[in-house]
Amino acid sequence: MDSPDLGRGVLHPARAAELISVERLVPEPGVARFVEYYWLVRWDLRGLPPYEQKVLAHPHVHLVFEAPRARVYGVDRALFVRRLEGAGHVLGVRFRAGAFRPFAGRPVISLADRSVPAADYFGPAVDRLTPLLLSGDQGGPAALADAFLRSRLPEPDPVADEVAAMVDRITGTPDLRRVDDLAEEFGLGVRRLQRLFAEYVGASPKWVLRRARLHEAAERAASGGELDLAALAAELGYADQAHLTRDFTAAVGVSPARYAGTR
Repeated sequence: MDSPDLGRGVLHPARAAELISVERLVPEPGVARFVEYYWLVRWDLRGLPPYEQKVLAHPHVHLVFEAPRARVYGVDRALFVRRLEGAGHVLGVRFRAGAFRPFAGRPVISLADRSVPAADYFGPAVDRLTPLLLSGDQGGPAALADAFLRSRLPEPDPVADEVAAMVDRITGTPDLRRVDDLAEEFGLGVRRLQRLFAEYVGASPKWVLRRARLHEAAERAASGGELDLAALAAELGYADQAHLTRDFTAAVGVSPARYAGTR
């Protein structure tokens, strides 16, 4: 059986789909240069025990409208865990890789592995908007988020666009394995590439490359098909099956074989 499409990086997707729903909303064209999409997560666990959803995060900054106040989440380089209970919903803004740097006005590596009140970047208006977005009124959450961001868009940053293209190159094709190869493809030195990723992405290019492989491995393991770890390791560019198993276990907390058995 195919895994439900909750998005790459959501661990144990079959179990998650029984408890939560994820909807993606498209931003208006003017906002879309900075925002990849809005995501709306709903859950209803009334009468059920709390549930911890684990996510292998992507190289993106998120603005999340949640009670009691909105927060900005940097790239979580470990395992992101969200505890859900009762019933509720959350609206998030997934910025394009590198695209939060013009909003931040400073290197986004300062946000890595942490979250801060969104008012630090967007002022107190962001918290006044949160209850409206979560109420389901006023014409829909995407339109409200578009209007809020439209009036606060920074000047376009060509470097952010270039960094976004680099991240898309890593995550969109499986043949790129080494930082040196990425640097050569984009005509940059490795040190320059590392500085750009720290400033614009909030994670190193090596981390982004590694995370893309882990996303693929987790998706294959959760798919329900036969899992040939040796073949998967070779396909993803690992030295051997043991290397894949170590990398996966360090990130997810269990081996790929055990993960596949707990779909």
